[in-house]
Amino acid sequence: MKKLLMIGLAVAMFTACTQNKESKTDEKVAEAVEGSVAATDAPKVKFEKEVYDFGVIQEGEKVHYNFKFKNEGKTPLIITNASATCGCTVPEYPTAPIKPGEEGEIKVIFDSTGKNGMQDKVVTLVSNANPVANRLHLVGEVKAKK
Repeated sequence: MKKLLMIGLAVAMFTACTQNKESKTDEKVAEAVEGSVAATDAPKVKFEKEVYDFGVIQEGEKVHYNFKFKNEGKTPLIITNASATCGCTVPEYPTAPIKPGEEGEIKVIFDSTGKNGMQDKVVTLVSNANPVANRLHLVGEVKAKK
């Protein structure tokens, strides 16, 4: 009976830990939705380009790119989070509100160390805009060092 209770407790703890990781992004999205305004008045993010093709690089090189955007909505744009698919890609976003008509940029650095082959690194941006989440892509090929 004690073994069964301990196994049940271990499963419950494991489940809670895995759900916590997934729910952090969900919480950020929920916060942005709660703070959003009516869809017709919401900020609208318009990117110059949502996919940047960095071509072919050698393993170990770093790719730097600035995704430029404009707030085409009627209210200030507030970016609450920017996260990448892995630790090799680091996004940096403006923390101050972007007024209607103003421009901003998301700075992204991709470190190709330990990477090989075709790459598609995704940066997810969470904001009070409509839609709440935008996805930006860094794509290209990493050639192994010779």
